[in-house]
Amino acid sequence: MPSPRLYAHPFSSYSQKALIALYEHGTPFEYRSLEDPLAREELAAMWPLQRFPILVDQERVVLEASCVIEYLDVHYPGPKRLVPAEPKAALEVRMLDRFFDNYVATPQQKVVFDALRPEGSRDPYGVSEAKAQLERAYAWLDHHMDGREWAAGEDFSLADCAAAPFLFYADWTHPVAPAFSRVRAYRSRLLARPSFARAVDEARPYRAYFPLGAPDRD
Repeated sequence: MPSPRLYAHPFSSYSQKALIALYEHGTPFEYRSLEDPLAREELAAMWPLQRFPILVDQERVVLEASCVIEYLDVHYPGPKRLVPAEPKAALEVRMLDRFFDNYVATPQQKVVFDALRPEGSRDPYGVSEAKAQLERAYAWLDHHMDGREWAAGEDFSLADCAAAPFLFYADWTHPVAPAFSRVRAYRSRLLARPSFARAVDEARPYRAYFPLGAPDRD
């Protein structure tokens, strides 16, 4: 059987989210990097919205990073599930996944996308609101991480696949203050995780793409 194909870009946070799961599971796959124009054409033919990552497994096209990870748990399981089988534990993991997507990634990307706009089309008020939302998210997460190693408890999960790239870029965009020491420590643990460290290293050649200027760290 052919390996599944992942259409993704190494510097994309949502792509990294899916890549972490593939690396955690040790799943063989074909990496269709969207740096390649041919891969972009293939993506457009399969998914007109051209958002990524997507996973293609034979005739099945799986959209959205969270769904890709759930699909891998079912069809290409690794040493441990990234979404627990037990329903209450799974609900906690999925809730935290949505927290990182909606309250860390979304405001972070608002700031980045605003920087890509022409000078006269920028939204200073929206950027200010996005940074304020990141501050609130950091504060909530700092309290949540008290006594925890990973977002949903003892085991690395889908929630941590989301947290790793989103906190990585959020701290570049609106730095996590020293007062949020648990968030900073959690971010460091994520960076030390081999699956995420690999994704970060694969993205290093593309740091010039970051419109706010990539910091000389991480």
